[in-house]
Amino acid sequence: QEQLVESGGGLVQAGDSLRLSCAASRRNVREYGLAWFRQAPGKERDVVVVQTTGFTTYYADFVKGRFTISRDSAKNTVYLQMNSLKPEDTAVYYCAATLKYYSDIMDYTRVGAYNYWGRGTQVTVSS
Repeated sequence: QEQLVESGGGLVQAGDSLRLSCAASRRNVREYGLAWFRQAPGKERDVVVVQTTGFTTYYADFVKGRFTISRDSAKNTVYLQMNSLKPEDTAVYYCAATLKYYSDIMDYTRVGAYNYWGRGTQVTVSS
């Protein structure tokens, strides 16, 4: 069973940056479709960014130009670089991985597309 472990969350001020990390324990991250989701209190889990094994990437509109996903196969880790953070970015951020293949990248934006999930890391942005 794959395990994903997120780290890097914390309390920052508006305009600051954070880099989240997600380490995989079994398969190499290059074998997975990968995603970051986030969930604010009382809200649904929303997709932030997805990336296929072919590096096709989709960003949610609310993070375009501010967040960047990357993966390091040597470290077996996927990252989410978050710049220009806003208070509305406050949420628990989850890493997800899937071995399923979809021809349409939008299918990767669904929570149900993912086999494996991390436990989440809290990001809090103060104004």
